[in-house]
Amino acid sequence: MDTFPLYAVLVSLVGMFGILAAHRRPNLREAVTIITAFAKFAIVAAMLPGVLAGETYVFSAGEFVAGIEFVLRADSLGMLFASLASLLWIVTSFYSIGYMRGLDEHGQTRYFASFAASLSATMGIAFAGNLVTIFLFYELLSVATYPLVAHDETAEARSAGRKYLAYTMFGGGVLVLAGTVLVFWLAGTVTFTPGGIEGLAAVANSNGTAVQVAYLLLAVGFGVKAGLMPLHQWLPTAMVAPTPVSGLLHAVAVVKSGAFGVARVTLDVFGPEVAYQLGMGLVISVLAAFTLLAASFIALRKDHLKQRLAYSTVSQLSYIVLGLGLFGPYGLIGALLHIPAHAFMKLTLFFCAGAVHVETHTDHISEMAGIGKRMPVVFGAFALAAAGMAGIPLFAGFVSKYYLLIGGIEMGATLTPVGYYLAGALLVSGVLNIAYFWPVVYTAFFEAEDDHDAKPLVDFHFGGERRSILPATDGGRPIDDAEDSTADDDQGAGSADADADESPDIDPADLQPDFSSTAERRDYSEPAPLVDGEYAVDRKPSDHTVSDDEDHAVHDDSRADHDSHADHDTHHEGPPPGGWRRLTPAEALRGEETTWFMLAPILAAVTGAILVGIVPYEVVFLELVEVIVEGVLAGTEVAP
Repeated sequence: MDTFPLYAVLVSLVGMFGILAAHRRPNLREAVTIITAFAKFAIVAAMLPGVLAGETYVFSAGEFVAGIEFVLRADSLGMLFASLASLLWIVTSFYSIGYMRGLDEHGQTRYFASFAASLSATMGIAFAGNLVTIFLFYELLSVATYPLVAHDETAEARSAGRKYLAYTMFGGGVLVLAGTVLVFWLAGTVTFTPGGIEGLAAVANSNGTAVQVAYLLLAVGFGVKAGLMPLHQWLPTAMVAPTPVSGLLHAVAVVKSGAFGVARVTLDVFGPEVAYQLGMGLVISVLAAFTLLAASFIALRKDHLKQRLAYSTVSQLSYIVLGLGLFGPYGLIGALLHIPAHAFMKLTLFFCAGAVHVETHTDHISEMAGIGKRMPVVFGAFALAAAGMAGIPLFAGFVSKYYLLIGGIEMGATLTPVGYYLAGALLVSGVLNIAYFWPVVYTAFFEAEDDHDAKPLVDFHFGGERRSILPATDGGRPIDDAEDSTADDDQGAGSADADADESPDIDPADLQPDFSSTAERRDYSEPAPLVDGEYAVDRKPSDHTVSDDEDHAVHDDSRADHDSHADHDTHHEGPPPGGWRRLTPAEALRGEETTWFMLAPILAAVTGAILVGIVPYEVVFLELVEVIVEGVLAGTEVAP
């Protein structure tokens, strides 16, 4: 019996108790976090050579329930997920230190302890040997991550936490349990088998409806965590959590556990052959294609950066589910390779958003004009990761999407013409990725604070309109009313200047873009609602999302310079008076735009995204994926 999978699960659980014990000594607490993260990765890495050689590490604790054992099994598919999560936990641990200390966050011991517990549950999902074991860790992951989602302890955070549990634990978990019971009743076993459980193929021929129901229960149950529409609403709401939580748990561990669960169900419970015969694989592929397009269109209208990234995650996870339903080897390779590809790219994007929040307290894209000169390395990394998300060559996203595209075309030529439509959805989604990421890069690097070109897709004024996000006294140009604009056109520039001299002072709050879809301009002079006598973002200065009705409300009429780490008592968005301070090349090279605890993880994550795009085989992920697909197709007759 091999104990490596058990150690991989337990090491971070033991580390959690060490973190709690060191709660009075922050340096020791964070040292325990880093040591635990490296230990977990070392254990997982020790199994990698054996798994690549075809070995499987199995630990059994004996019968768990109704003749079903509690089994941990490190096979090639589990190693793909486990190696990725354990590696990125190291990166996120360093980033968390810089982020939590930079904002002087409360509850840091609880935060790091919950993170460690979440990684134990993640390893359990990765190494689960049957449906009962994966169900157990699937529910434990929801429980362990709830304190992270509700970390800010505001009404908004607690509401997000309740929604998160309702969707993932009481919704998705119940469906997974029901599907597990039905599979056991039909096949007499729930043990994962490459290519699918043998008994299900025979049952599918005699009782296809029951097998279809079982597949739908499991796929939808895991699909809740994967963010498939219309069960995705918990994910954007959960962005109220601190950025490291959003980055690892909502771009790697939690959402990937859902996609990983769908992969287990499709490949190791039913198998591609049975899924194709039942037509269920095609159903989830069509649902995934709809999700990736719809989420992309929603992302276009989100001005809050983390909200835009959240809907991007909903879209990108659907690539994985879509590829699993393409049945052929290319589609499966693309789907599985997109798990690490998306993880590196999206982690980079979330890390960049968090660094911007810590250093400038700016969360909305419309407030970021010219911010690239203040944080050139951060937004340079953001631009590279965004290019990968759009499928630009030399980045991770291109390789996985290339395989998916070939898989769709192959499916259309050999199985059903629907494959061509799925391939078309992939191409359209790539264009939409550019549409919602390019405005962020363009705003940061190619716009000035005193001459801001508002984006039509965000501001709803087709063609855009020029505006300033600086106070008028600092050289900004206020937004003219429609009548004034017409008068300017008729009277010429000289008359317009004269009118500007006679105009009263403009409140900077009124210079906010109008994001409402109605013709009547929203009154931005009113402050945001108070929470218990304070602004929520000032009480717990984490990355807060806001409701649609409160989006872009200004918390204070004055602007403050947040270039220094010391000023975190209040929350002000946008540039200080006079604009962002431009860093010199020497300052940028020295990493002075933020702390190295945050900058180094950003550079590490974007480097991973580039390496997966250039040498995917050499960084092991593509090699692991090929081993997985070979094992699956060896156990099934479907190989189009």
